[in-house]
Amino acid sequence: MQQPMRGVRVLEVAQFTFVPAAGAVMADWGAEVIKVEHAEKGDGQRGLTTVLGVDAISKGSYFSPIFEGPNRGKRSVGLSLEVPEAREVLDELIKQSDVFLTNFLPSARAKLHIDLEDVRKVNPNIIYVRGSGFGARGPEAGKGGYDMTAFWARAGSGAGATPAGADRLSPMPAGGYGDNIGGMTIAGGIAAALFARATTGETSVIDVSLLGVGAWATQFTVNLALQAGGVPPRPPVPRHGSARNPLVGPYRTSDDRWILFSMLQPGRYWPEFCKVSGHPELAVDERFTPVERLMANAPEAGELVAGIIREKTYDEWLAILDRVEGQWATVQDSWGVANDPSLRANGMIGSFDDADGVRRELVTNPVQFDETPAELRRGPQFAEHTDEVLRELGLTDEKLIELKIAGAIT
Repeated sequence: MQQPMRGVRVLEVAQFTFVPAAGAVMADWGAEVIKVEHAEKGDGQRGLTTVLGVDAISKGSYFSPIFEGPNRGKRSVGLSLEVPEAREVLDELIKQSDVFLTNFLPSARAKLHIDLEDVRKVNPNIIYVRGSGFGARGPEAGKGGYDMTAFWARAGSGAGATPAGADRLSPMPAGGYGDNIGGMTIAGGIAAALFARATTGETSVIDVSLLGVGAWATQFTVNLALQAGGVPPRPPVPRHGSARNPLVGPYRTSDDRWILFSMLQPGRYWPEFCKVSGHPELAVDERFTPVERLMANAPEAGELVAGIIREKTYDEWLAILDRVEGQWATVQDSWGVANDPSLRANGMIGSFDDADGVRRELVTNPVQFDETPAELRRGPQFAEHTDEVLRELGLTDEKLIELKIAGAIT
């Protein structure tokens, strides 16, 4: 299997999901990723035992999916950057790295001497990558943020997902939602910077913010607002279908499952739906033909479609709709996604052995090379590779002991 990042070394000084997710993608693509964790505290994500009210760590095991997802395939080094003796180790790691990856706030970077100037002083050719909540410039450059605040709330997704008149903001559909999208974005930026350095000899500083990623995700609506000079109107949505097309929107089956239609050409797909659903008379009903009448009477047609879908079970509709040309999808929960036949057929759910030797599965990153699924490797235990990595740098066992006594490494 081709791993286009093989031979690239990434030094990651980051925690939680947003920026570490980029390191995980790079590891999937073949890069060697060395994760620096505080010698006593480790990555703060390791301490999350429950997330959204759900246990985050398998009982009787070290396995934590929320840590493994953004940290698989890496090696962990326990290094206390605030201890002077640690600086020599960090500098050696910087010298031998192609990419420096961090999401530390500007104040922390300055305190620990890992800002752009500090790192470039050691390795002028390194690609320096900053992940932030609100960008590297402007009044909020020093402000921290999570995807719930910078991506979901500030960048429009929360408002866009919340129905008019709702008494609360719609929550993110999953933990790390914007973080994982942002991590993939960072990985793409790193790939471009590596290509530019290889072809021009010039290195880069990369900035990716959760706010920027969120605005990119909602750009369709934001661009309309820019055109209109204000918030675009949100026309009333009929109970079923859309205002102009009964074949766009979710419908509930007789066993309370959901199917979503997105057949954007109603004139093309309405006759087909009427035929396969067992109601061919609707295709010639004067209320719904020609297509201009169908669009004018879409709410009425949507009510009829809702009644038709309620006539059969979810499984019965899957068999029926499998024969249509129009676009539709099942509405799946997380377990449905985990067992999705197309994800499985394309190797988008990968397996590996965890630290206990138990076979586990995770979602892979969505990019494949040469039609080959990514080969996942487990995430590191805390500071698991400190001695190994430092010996590779040329440090002797006596030096390792000195550093441990000084509290610089663990």
